[in-house]
Amino acid sequence: MRVEYINPFVESAYNVLKEVLNCQVSRGELYLKSTSTPVLGVAALVGLAGDVEGRILFDMSKETAIKVASVMNGEELKELDDLAKATITELANMITAQAVTKLHDLGFKFDLTPPAIFTGDNMEVTTAEVEALIVPMVIPYGKVEINVAIRERL
Repeated sequence: MRVEYINPFVESAYNVLKEVLNCQVSRGELYLKSTSTPVLGVAALVGLAGDVEGRILFDMSKETAIKVASVMNGEELKELDDLAKATITELANMITAQAVTKLHDLGFKFDLTPPAIFTGDNMEVTTAEVEALIVPMVIPYGKVEINVAIRERL
């Protein structure tokens, strides 16, 4: 996986989280996963196809998702309801849009799927034949993992 694919997502996640949550954001240690990755509880999945193919997963605990959605909506949400899910989807859209703009500026051409939200316990995501780079973003409300599995189209 080329760093040119990763950096726009890392930079965009940092910038968007800092802006919409108005808080400190710090990046944790990056690590690679080549096997199934457990999902923390709430994940927004965006697929990529074109010059590059793969997916980006924005992953967080249910508690973190509720807190993030509460801050973004300016009201305290008590549960992961439709509003909270829509808010996490919009967060994924904002980060992805900023990253894709940077990638298009570098000459990469590809299409995106709309974010899909997955929630639940004991979920895993497996991306066959593509290593996933996990970029933890630490915020006051918990951790948001940016899980990037992208490769050049064969």
